[in-house]
Amino acid sequence: MGEELNIFANNRICNLLNIKYPLLQGAMAWIAGGKLAAAVSEAGGLGIIGTGNADRDWLEQEIDTVCQLTDKPFGVNLMLASPHVQEIVELIIEKKVPVVTTGGGNPGPYIDGLKKAGIKVIPVVASLALGKRLTRLGIDALIVEGMESGGHIGEMTTMCLVPMIADAVDVPIIAAGGIADGRGFIAAMALGAEGVQVGTRFICAQECSVHPDYQQKIIKARDRATVVCGETTGHPVRAIHNKFTRAYLNHEKSNRNIEELEAMGKGRYPAAAVHGDIDGGTVLAGQISGLIKEVQTAEEIVLDIINHAVEVKQGLEV
Repeated sequence: MGEELNIFANNRICNLLNIKYPLLQGAMAWIAGGKLAAAVSEAGGLGIIGTGNADRDWLEQEIDTVCQLTDKPFGVNLMLASPHVQEIVELIIEKKVPVVTTGGGNPGPYIDGLKKAGIKVIPVVASLALGKRLTRLGIDALIVEGMESGGHIGEMTTMCLVPMIADAVDVPIIAAGGIADGRGFIAAMALGAEGVQVGTRFICAQECSVHPDYQQKIIKARDRATVVCGETTGHPVRAIHNKFTRAYLNHEKSNRNIEELEAMGKGRYPAAAVHGDIDGGTVLAGQISGLIKEVQTAEEIVLDIINHAVEVKQGLEV
């Protein structure tokens, strides 16, 4: 499809990351491993391994999996709050991982070492102030994530935040939060982004190492299926409403003890994502869940989004 390449001619994200399409796969902890990352990269996007709090041995195995399955560029998400962050950084440099995205803290202490190793560094930001500050540290691009996304969220929507940051910085912007198809892709470009990151839809990829019941929970979701928990703790999280979120929100309203709330939520995400406890676990997912209707291969997801984006763009030009 020749038109797809015309859309991305001279695209700074494609050129920066040496990828065909400016489409990044979100780095979901516990479930975005080497198999999913390799499939997305092989399809022309940028697959990303989500490390979460995983240790060096786990990540090394997942990196080796990617390299066995594809020779295309891929990334690793560095969770800066992880107790293993230093050894993870050392492994990323040792393995010559092409791209690193960061979240959950300040990447400043690690940027220089990663850049000297030839690694592209792309932090995830949820505010204008943080985006401007990190740009001054020499990062390569920014993932600007709105509160429509699943998991930990900020306060700003993608619609408002992306153009604000695009106007304020010189590095290319990758929009995230509330994007699952070609319409969201083109809308993000209109707001000033030069690429998108898609998380929730890739949970429903065949290569994602998530429990099948978790995928079905997303597929059955409707427009108002997600809720935000933990606002009183300062660490709000978006998840699909279930028995656990109902109990948590009731407790949050009546008891604002932060330690009790944090203890109540501990371990709930892997309980759902890995073990399939859909009622008692936390099913992290974005507001876009209502648009996702089936489990597909990662390649099918990538090409569906890209081809749809071409169609949408052509329709706007008529």
